[in-house]
Amino acid sequence: MADMRWKAAIEKVLRDAGAPMHYAEIAQAIIDNGYRTSVGATPAATVAANLSSTSLRDRVERIEKGVYSLRSPHTGPLPTEEAPPSGSPEDLDVDAPLADSDIEAVEPEMGLINAFGMFWRRSETDWGNRTPQLLGIQQSGSKPVDFTDQAGVYLLYDGNRVIYVGRVTEPRLGQRLREHTRGRLSGRWDRFSWFGVRRTNARGALGPLPSTGIAVETLIATMEALLIEGLEPPQNRRQGDGFNAVEFIQVTDPAIERQRTQTVLAKALASMDQTQRLVDGTTP
Repeated sequence: MADMRWKAAIEKVLRDAGAPMHYAEIAQAIIDNGYRTSVGATPAATVAANLSSTSLRDRVERIEKGVYSLRSPHTGPLPTEEAPPSGSPEDLDVDAPLADSDIEAVEPEMGLINAFGMFWRRSETDWGNRTPQLLGIQQSGSKPVDFTDQAGVYLLYDGNRVIYVGRVTEPRLGQRLREHTRGRLSGRWDRFSWFGVRRTNARGALGPLPSTGIAVETLIATMEALLIEGLEPPQNRRQGDGFNAVEFIQVTDPAIERQRTQTVLAKALASMDQTQRLVDGTTP
């Protein structure tokens, strides 16, 4: 089945749900139901941008920040479901990078931090490469993004305890973390969290470093949000103010997956060989 248009898929999900949904939930439902197989790296942002388009405003209403519902009553036919050719002006296609204005029309400016990853496992990255891949997905089924060239701040954990806080002012987060696998902290951390300032587009590419001139209030609010999000103090009951970044879930480096598969196969072959020796009576 051909991919549905984003707008048709959005409306079908809302109609089937019969209740308001956050745009990230709509994106996940589109993926889970197979309405689109090509969703790019930022399906939630693509759904948000489509929800802001003129062609959906008379059919979908904004209930609250990020939450949408079909206008009631509405029982008319769905718009054309077949996806248009890439680049068609009739639909925001994931194959083309979304303009910043498309996303900002739905949600306010994210501020200093635009993406983050929480409690990623050190063991899921191949640190043997000089420039390791830091792979993450926004949602299940979306295109993986490599954050090795991200810039921002990061936390190292020993179990659940934070042991180190660092910053990366140049696009080299992966290289900086790799240095910690060989320096004085090499044996003391097993997880890490990161908070990046470079935005991610639908192609999975990272944007440029943001320009300077951030207001003091925004900087302080962001710093507070980072500490709350990263340290999870039990007395904080909410996320920090002004923290609208998108979280990415870690994806295991393919090289690690291959190593694990080879290890399992080697053990299986050794076990089979040992069993055969027992059967043949040739075990020493």
